[in-house]
Amino acid sequence: MEEKKATIKQLADLAREGEMKDPIDWGELAVQEEQAYLMMASQVLEQMESCPEDQRAVVAMATMTKLLVENFVLNLRLEGKVK
Repeated sequence: MEEKKATIKQLADLAREGEMKDPIDWGELAVQEEQAYLMMASQVLEQMESCPEDQRAVVAMATMTKLLVENFVLNLRLEGKVK
């Protein structure tokens, strides 16, 4: 059990490093930064563990693609580039 927590923390820490390039204004949100990263890392780990090992890479790439599309659409909305 303790090993899983370390893995979640490791995932969260690595993900947070990406925020350095595009910081989030956490002061505007009703969730703490660490809590958000740990919660999402936990969900990612659960998703990967529930997936057959030979399908994990494809599932991870599909998940990343969906998240990138969602982020792209949200950015377009923020920039007012919607129909």
